[in-house]
Amino acid sequence: MAKIDDTDMRILGVLEHNSKLSSQKISRKTGIPITTVHNRVRKLEKEGIIKGYTLVLDHEKLGRPLLAYILVNYDMNAVGSKLTRDELARKLRQIGEAERISYTTGRYDIVMVIRFRTIRDLDNLIMAKLRTIPGIGKTETFIVMEEIK
Repeated sequence: MAKIDDTDMRILGVLEHNSKLSSQKISRKTGIPITTVHNRVRKLEKEGIIKGYTLVLDHEKLGRPLLAYILVNYDMNAVGSKLTRDELARKLRQIGEAERISYTTGRYDIVMVIRFRTIRDLDNLIMAKLRTIPGIGKTETFIVMEEIK
């Protein structure tokens, strides 16, 4: 495992807030020489500490302002169910609205993070798609009132 020092952590801290910054701008913000910044970022990428870069989207402007967490119970004994938990998760992943699907501990086995245009779209997804998948025991849905950033 790579040894991460204070210099790496300062660079990562800046990149976490804006991964689009150039080495020059990171250098200005941290006081670390440009070549050091450039070499450290490449090293962090090569070692897999930085796995990629991403976008932060404005979901309101994209027409999907509603965010919901859907908790799912995997029921291997459900009628007609031959799906393993992994197969069920892959099937859930095929639902286009799903941003993330994760295994969890506790009362529910899987959590889905999904964005919608309207409550009706959410209802249709639950009733027309989720309820028809063998292996889903029960679901519980939480609608996010406001994201804290």
